[in-house]
Amino acid sequence: MSLRHMQVLIAVAGEGTVSAAAGRLHLSQPAVSMALAELERLLGEAVFDRVAGRLHLNERGHELLPRAREIAERFAAFAGSAATGEALAGTLTLGTSNTVGNYLAGELLGGFVAAHPRVAIRIAVGNTADIARGVLEHRFDAGFIEGPIADPALQVHPWRRDALAVCVRPGHPLANRRRLLPAHFAGERWVLRERGSATRAQAERVLSSLPPASGVLELDQTEAIKQVVIAGLGIACLPRVAIGDAVAAGRLVALHTPFLDLERQLGIVLLQGRYRGAALAAFLTGLGVGG
Repeated sequence: MSLRHMQVLIAVAGEGTVSAAAGRLHLSQPAVSMALAELERLLGEAVFDRVAGRLHLNERGHELLPRAREIAERFAAFAGSAATGEALAGTLTLGTSNTVGNYLAGELLGGFVAAHPRVAIRIAVGNTADIARGVLEHRFDAGFIEGPIADPALQVHPWRRDALAVCVRPGHPLANRRRLLPAHFAGERWVLRERGSATRAQAERVLSSLPPASGVLELDQTEAIKQVVIAGLGIACLPRVAIGDAVAAGRLVALHTPFLDLERQLGIVLLQGRYRGAALAAFLTGLGVGG
């Protein structure tokens, strides 16, 4: 069994077809088919189910994929260090929440990128549930999330504090009140993120402490929610880092609501026991995460 077998397993699992995996690996389709068949022959069992022209990992495949990824990662780390001497090299794949990926990426990556220019970084943005799933499935080396995770296979380390704010368009009746009270929110229409988002979960906790709303709109992007609020179609509870530009431009008003708990902890999520190559270890050390 060889590294090529591991690479083929990873590529086919990620792409779902032999032809797409061949393109990803820069190999011919027959070469990938042959390597996959040889892998399953060496294992003595199939690792994929063939359904409607696509390949889906079966139970055995799901068991082996994390091990294959670790082997490939260790080899890539070794090859990178051999090629560049002491300089860190390789690739980090990070999953980030909407807030982190769209508004805090510079803060997150700036120092590391400047210190280690040979390390390539890929970022995928999703909600907290998506990021946790990606870390569990070895698609992300680390995740950056906005909410709590209750999975014993995952470690969550604190990164930085964050705050939300209830925002409205200028001219909204709530924007003109000198002293807001919870009762003033009765009958308001709220615009929320999709379920699975930590911002949605915190917004729902806010709503639970206020009088009933008149209705809810649901969107899966913070920027889209901002535009809906600016258009006067509702009010929203959004990260302060996401609305700062609109508030400064006079397009949104952040309400003063000391009676609401709008603080939260952003976290770094890692898979328990996962191998950490030199690049990942250095990245995490820079964020204050060791061990």
